[in-house]
Amino acid sequence: MKVKNRYPLCLLPACFFLFACNNSGKDVKPAKDSTKTAIRKETPKQPEGKFQRPPIVNIVDTMAAKSIVIFSKDSAANFERISLKLGKIYGVKLPEYIKKNNLKAVGPPMAWYRKQKAPYFFEAGIPVNKKGNKAVAGVQVREMGVGKVVIAHFYGPFDLLPVGYDAIKEWMKDNKKTATGPSYEIYITDPLDKDGKPIDPYKVQTDIVFPIK
Repeated sequence: MKVKNRYPLCLLPACFFLFACNNSGKDVKPAKDSTKTAIRKETPKQPEGKFQRPPIVNIVDTMAAKSIVIFSKDSAANFERISLKLGKIYGVKLPEYIKKNNLKAVGPPMAWYRKQKAPYFFEAGIPVNKKGNKAVAGVQVREMGVGKVVIAHFYGPFDLLPVGYDAIKEWMKDNKKTATGPSYEIYITDPLDKDGKPIDPYKVQTDIVFPIK
């Protein structure tokens, strides 16, 4: 199966790194989702003085489904290198593994950011229908079990993504829940329309997921 390279190589936002959960070394459990996928694109800056309305954040306490994720680890000295490397992972390396093993992508791309300052360490993955038996250099397979998660369905410019993290942390505090592994992000909505033009950022969905107990 050939996967179209549709992930922008733009600079990824600092909030991906500043608000990602610290690396615990544990596997985490992605929520099941078959929505059309895309990685977030950098939001154009608002003209100075223009009011930016708050994002929409819907919090759901749910169960993550069992899944198989193929992923690649990498590191970068700066944000520019991160964007280039993620483009290669999502657009070349993981599709190569899928094609070589005759697999299907069954969910949106996801990412874990393991370090909050340079040099950056990250993992980028795609859920697939089954394990492959033909190796591709740099691609690993992770089996994720069923588990409790809290998800913030976030709609809005992603420079406001910290609002989603804050909302989840406040919910966890109010409900006496604790994280059981690093948080991660699932990129649900394509930020570009069929003509390659940016869509309304308040219609772009990113899921922020925290495994909990």
